[in-house]
Formats: sequence, C-alpha cells, structure tokens
Amino acid sequence: MDAYTAFAEVYDRCMDNIPYDEWADNIRNLLRKYGINDGIVCELGCGTGEMTERLSAMGYDMIGIDSSEDMLMEAREKLYEREEDAPDILYLEQDMREFELYGTVAAFVSVCDSMNYLLTKEDLLRTFKLVNNYLDRDGVFLFDMKTEACFAAMGDETRVEQFPGATVIWENSYRKRKKQNCYRVTMFLKDHGSMYEKLQEVHVQQAYSVDTVKKLLIEAGMEFVAAIDAETLEPADNSSERILFLAKEGFQPGKCYDAPGETGK
Repeated sequence: MDAYTAFAEVYDRCMDNIPYDEWADNIRNLLRKYGINDGIVCELGCGTGEMTERLSAMGYDMIGIDSSEDMLMEAREKLYEREEDAPDILYLEQDMREFELYGTVAAFVSVCDSMNYLLTKEDLLRTFKLVNNYLDRDGVFLFDMKTEACFAAMGDETRVEQFPGATVIWENSYRKRKKQNCYRVTMFLKDHGSMYEKLQEVHVQQAYSVDTVKKLLIEAGMEFVAAIDAETLEPADNSSERILFLAKEGFQPGKCYDAPGETGK
C-alpha cells in the first residue's frame, strides 16, 4: 500500500505533539529576515495543511503541493468546515519531483521531513532544480530534514498509540548501511459500527549529510545560505537530529520572472 493513504485519516491525531505554531513562527521570522514579508509561498509535502493554514494566517498567499490524494482531502475538508472563514489556499495533487506552477513564487517551504522521502540524490536534485526554476528573483527555500543522528537514536523500536476509534502500531527499523529509516505502520480503524479494519503502510526515509545537501543545492543553481539546528536555531552539527536548510534562488539568464504584483495562482 502506498504511504499516506489510510494513514491520512489519523495523521493529525498522530502528529498532535508537533509544535506547528513554534515552527511557523521560526519560518516566518526567517522569511522576513530575507525580505519575504508577503507574497506567494508554496509548501511542498503540505500533507493535511497544518503548516499551510498557519502561514496563510500570517499573511502569505499559500499553495500546498502533495502527492497524496487522501492527505489533500483532509486538508480541503478543514477549509470546507471553516466555511466563510476559510483561507484562500490552492491545494495541488502533484509529485514534488515534477510539480508545475503557473508562475514564480516568493518562497518554498517544506516541513515534517517531507524531503527525506526523496530516496535518491537524483530525486533530491531534480526537486531542487524545480524549486529554483519557480522562485522569484532572490526567492527563498526553507526545508527541514531528519538526520542520520535522528534515525540512529530512534533505532529499532515498536510503539503503540491509541485514539478514539483507532489504534496505531509503529514498527521502526534503521538501515545503517543505507542510512534509511523504515516505519511499518499498522492501523486498526473503527468503522461506523463496532468492527475494526486493519490497514498497513510502509514509510521509508533517507538521511543525507549537510555536505551532500549543500552540494546538490549548488548543483541545482541555488545559493546555499545555512544549515540550522531546527531545535536550537544554532548552526547545525553532527548531533543535530533535525536540520532546517536555507537556500536562495540562483539568478538564471533568460528565466521569465513574474512582474511585481503578479501571482502564480
């Protein structure tokens, strides 16, 4: 089964420990530091839209891209439930390795280790090149990644989480040689009666070194700016378990940039 299909139904409950508000504040502060105070921001791997909605509330015109139809259904359902108060967010079902937009954007962001799902350097480079292609001049790219230190600390473990109408079993294994982490997720989801349905998904993530990410960003034509420990906001080191990368658009002769005030939506 593909990742983020059945899991979409319980994703937000499983992620209720994620400090989205704090992360959104950090992203906004970094965007403003580099002159991105408003305009269009595109989130890659937006999932159920938790970060997308927060950045929208901060004044950015948001586009959310995700390859999972089920996750986007959850995101759109949230907007539907808000009715007149719903923010104007454009959600697109696209693979981040081959996404298309109607124009350039002020910034790209990606959180919750979405980039770790790109399992090869070729896929990472392909995504970086697309980001650079669709960024405004001097646009910014912010994304986080879990590290080898994070996966090693998790090791091989099994944990169980219970929610109303659902039980989720996580079986984690770390493939040290490949620097890959594998999550086998088994879900028991209650139907509208008293029966439970058993569903399973497998999630695989790849760890990359800072040097590798930096090299690929530069190869994609971007300007590498910083690798920041996502918890301390200090420069990342070998003990950092989640790193926030910051890069800027690399000017490309002949590239068609949107004129000020135009949108890519």
